[in-house]
Amino acid sequence: MNILLVNKYFYPRGGSERSVFDTAGLLQARGHGVSFFSMHHPSNRESPDSRYFVSEVDYERPAPPHLKARAAARLLYSTEARRKLARLLDTARPDLVHLHNIHHQISPSIIPLVKKRGLPVVMTLHDYKMVCPVYTLARNGKPCEECGGGRFSRCVLHRCAKGSWSKSLLAAVEMSLHHKVLGLYRGVDVFLSPSRFLKEKMEEMGFAGRIVHLPHFLPPAGDDPGNPPGEGILYFGRLSSEKGLMTLLEAAGRTSLSWKIAGEGPLRDALEARIRERALTNVSLLGYKTRDGLIPEIRSSMFVVLPSVWYENQPYAILEAFAGERPVVGSRIGGIPELVRDGETGLTFEAGNAADLAEKAMLLVQSPEWVGDMGCKARRLVETEFSPDIHYRRLMDVYEGVLRGKA
Repeated sequence: MNILLVNKYFYPRGGSERSVFDTAGLLQARGHGVSFFSMHHPSNRESPDSRYFVSEVDYERPAPPHLKARAAARLLYSTEARRKLARLLDTARPDLVHLHNIHHQISPSIIPLVKKRGLPVVMTLHDYKMVCPVYTLARNGKPCEECGGGRFSRCVLHRCAKGSWSKSLLAAVEMSLHHKVLGLYRGVDVFLSPSRFLKEKMEEMGFAGRIVHLPHFLPPAGDDPGNPPGEGILYFGRLSSEKGLMTLLEAAGRTSLSWKIAGEGPLRDALEARIRERALTNVSLLGYKTRDGLIPEIRSSMFVVLPSVWYENQPYAILEAFAGERPVVGSRIGGIPELVRDGETGLTFEAGNAADLAEKAMLLVQSPEWVGDMGCKARRLVETEFSPDIHYRRLMDVYEGVLRGKA
């Protein structure tokens, strides 16, 4: 089988990119042909398909008005993406197209082209973009579901897109055009949801597409089991407001425990300022760590913390912690409780409640044998429920199902 994977970024940037590259490796290892469609970027991995990639656009970079207008038009409908994808389809001749994060830089304007070629389309959901103009279902640090049922004008009312009226209007117009006017996503045969929560929340908010629950997988851990708990508490991931890192700092200030934060993102300056302001000498910012660089940090920790205040999907950070035999203390929100099972693979706490987080952290520090036991169970969970073999079989069921439907 030949599969075309489509994602707007082609370098390790976040969860959607990791999913694309891991899926590609999984398919290629089992004899399938894989091709890629993406956007040019200086950090991209090499690919023979890059000659078909769309030109780079950065919506955050300052630009003159005429270039901003061109970028906005591309966000709504990309003729460049359609033209270049048509050439790639002629060359790669895939049996199936698997979409990931295509919004803005590529846009769903490519879906009708794929369907016109008679190809089935599968799309993995990495966030809530199908029902939320700004992806997160969050506003002012709290969950928000006001756009449910297609009420996208609420985004403009609250200026959800970076506090900007114009950006929020564009986001609302984009959603109305793609979902209501053109119905572009109706061309997707099956949507894949890594968490049950995301699937149920999308359906609850009125999304009509067919959604199948298919969790991410994690390749086998390279180290042998039996790593005893280390010391201190580790967070790793993007440094952004929805990750609840201010809650983490407040919890850290209530304890004498050692807390480490690995990652980069827009919140870094604010975190540094808060650490100085509160004199939090027990908190260290480690900066960005590669996937390999995170392994020793996970091993040297006692447990991992994920204090998110938004509806997380299925965080890779939890699977990575589990693979390293470390339990997780995570917010009781979104898809986190599906993985962090209280007293079994970790503990949960009320999202945004620093006192609850500090209490759970102290409880684990005082119970090292319990931490070790939960770490062993966490690793077994990854090996038995989130293995490559299980994921491959379920993914093939989906692929073969839509191919049969095509015939």
